[in-house]
Amino acid sequence: MKPKPNQSFWSLWNLSFGFFGVQIAYALQSANISRIFATLGADPHNLSYFWILPPLMGILVQPIIGTLSDRTWTRFGRRIPYLFIGAAVAVAVMCLLPNAGSFGMAVSTAMVFGLISLMFLDTSINMAMQPFKMLVGDMVNEKQKSLAYSIQSFLCNSGSVVGYLFPYIFTAVGIANEAPKGVIPDSVIYSFYIGAAILILCVLYTTCKVKEWNPEEYAEYNEAKPVEEEQKASWIELLKHAPSMFWKVGLVQFFCWAAFMYMWTYTNGTIADTVWHTTDTASKGYQAAGNWVGVLFCWQAVGSVLWAMALPKFKNAKLAYALSLVIGGIGFAMVPFVGDKDLLVVPFMLIGCAWAAMLAMPFTFVTNALEGYGHKGAYLGLFNGTICIPQIIAAVAGGAILSLVGSVQSNMMIVAGVLLVLGALSVALIKDNK
Repeated sequence: MKPKPNQSFWSLWNLSFGFFGVQIAYALQSANISRIFATLGADPHNLSYFWILPPLMGILVQPIIGTLSDRTWTRFGRRIPYLFIGAAVAVAVMCLLPNAGSFGMAVSTAMVFGLISLMFLDTSINMAMQPFKMLVGDMVNEKQKSLAYSIQSFLCNSGSVVGYLFPYIFTAVGIANEAPKGVIPDSVIYSFYIGAAILILCVLYTTCKVKEWNPEEYAEYNEAKPVEEEQKASWIELLKHAPSMFWKVGLVQFFCWAAFMYMWTYTNGTIADTVWHTTDTASKGYQAAGNWVGVLFCWQAVGSVLWAMALPKFKNAKLAYALSLVIGGIGFAMVPFVGDKDLLVVPFMLIGCAWAAMLAMPFTFVTNALEGYGHKGAYLGLFNGTICIPQIIAAVAGGAILSLVGSVQSNMMIVAGVLLVLGALSVALIKDNK
């Protein structure tokens, strides 16, 4: 097996550039799904149910695309066809979803249309996202992988910022941010249109610039693992023999991802109530709150980037992990008590500290614990379940918990803060050994 050759910075950039467009689509979805379904007429107690689909699609689609693309060889490559198909479907759905309230359908019909559109959107985004990770694994040597993933992280954060800010920017330049009851404002619709255009242009760029290796070239640079070897252990067997670190970090993950599920679900209603003092989804204040949520999520991303630079300076990784989650929990708990939209930047930057730790530290602990274990790829795929399953459980339980806290959406931010503190306490269970 030959060592993989070094690539230029721009070759590594081209491998991941399409990720910028995919992440814009993902950010638009994250910041606007609750706003869209609330505007269509969804009861706040049912809002979390619409959030079951994104993690469910992630846990189903990503392993399937990984397995299928492993076995695909075409003149266009093995990963890029799935990237292109996923992006094409995402573009079509991004043009349909925000128009769910514009076709003259009854509220229930518009909800179903929106739900089906969301299912296809999340499926296609996951289908387009997964190939970028695999392209780096296929074509980049170990020495350059950290640089390649750093580029991917930069493009990911940049795409998030752009996607979060689109509705706010379009409103600022004069595009309507209000609409009749049950209709999504033009500022959101145009955001999805422009996001779709950028997505397909970015993916076309990657498709044109990246030439995947053919089977012979791939075999020269990558060790082929016999299929029989991968089939020796079922997922259940692997879980039975997983290192204890897998489960201990998984417990921390459960509290963390449940907390962020409630942030994505209830921030729009919270900010509309606490800052604009309205729960009327057709009001100017509610839609202005929706724009500001994108701005706050942008500041969360900024806080995450800044805190990510500080994390390596901690000598004790467990302390850094737990402290980050406590800081994020404090940020969540502050949100209901800050009535000034500009001051809300502070708690959301604190929330970004937790987000930075959640993205970096769990996989560090688990990959270190997996040294000496076989089936690392399978274990990491299973570990992805500790991201998706908590979100699904939190989404199912969201309506009941909202009722328990007085049906006040801002109280769900306090619930999220408590969950992050429980996550921080669970870090104590993590031991340095396997």
